[in-house]
Amino acid sequence: MAEQVFKRTKGLTERPFHYCPGCTHGIIHRLVAEVLEELGVLEKSVGVAPVGCSVLAYDYFNCDMHEASHGRAPAVATGIKRVLPDRVVFTYQGDGDLASIGTAEIVHAAMRGEKFTTIFVNNAIYGMTGGQMAPTTLVGQKATTAPYGRQKDHAGNPIRMSEMLSTLDGAAFIERVSVNSPANIRKAKKAIKKAFEVQLEGKGFSMVEVLSTCPTNWGMTPKEAIKWLEDNMIPYYPLGNFKSPEEVK
Repeated sequence: MAEQVFKRTKGLTERPFHYCPGCTHGIIHRLVAEVLEELGVLEKSVGVAPVGCSVLAYDYFNCDMHEASHGRAPAVATGIKRVLPDRVVFTYQGDGDLASIGTAEIVHAAMRGEKFTTIFVNNAIYGMTGGQMAPTTLVGQKATTAPYGRQKDHAGNPIRMSEMLSTLDGAAFIERVSVNSPANIRKAKKAIKKAFEVQLEGKGFSMVEVLSTCPTNWGMTPKEAIKWLEDNMIPYYPLGNFKSPEEVK
């Protein structure tokens, strides 16, 4: 009998993803699901879905899920974790949900050191609503609300959430990764696993920012989108660790 080298993770349901071709949400979903299964915490995990492209995350993760109002996932996660401290709680949020309408929520959750984990998917645009400019849209990048590209003197520079949140006392683990290549996918999984381990150890707030593609709203093929991420997003949003538990006082 041939050795089985790949199988579906128990962390995901068998529901087909609704994401556009080339979108890397599916990869990120699988990494989170694999980590929950490998850590043996799937049955006591509670995820909080956002408003955005991943609004239907409750259909995909094979654990308890809660839908939050736009931007309010950290507040919902705070309530769940405080009432059920033995649960493993995570939010799965996009840049519009986390870095725009939900900025105050994530900042204060991190500052308080809330003991949940955030998976922050940054594709530099509003995906679900048709490609409007996001707080993370790059200078010069076109969007439906910035047809000539984001202008620095009008909209300012894109916000770097990982760098900002890493300055807060309650943040225990902050890392930015990408899923543009097999090597980076492996690094992303390692960071996600570490973020959940930090939560299990009760050390404070943890977040992994994942650079992702949006071929549909970027107006590119999946292959072109990966190249654009490598050439444009990574230089502005450098990959790496910004805060580790040993730095937490």
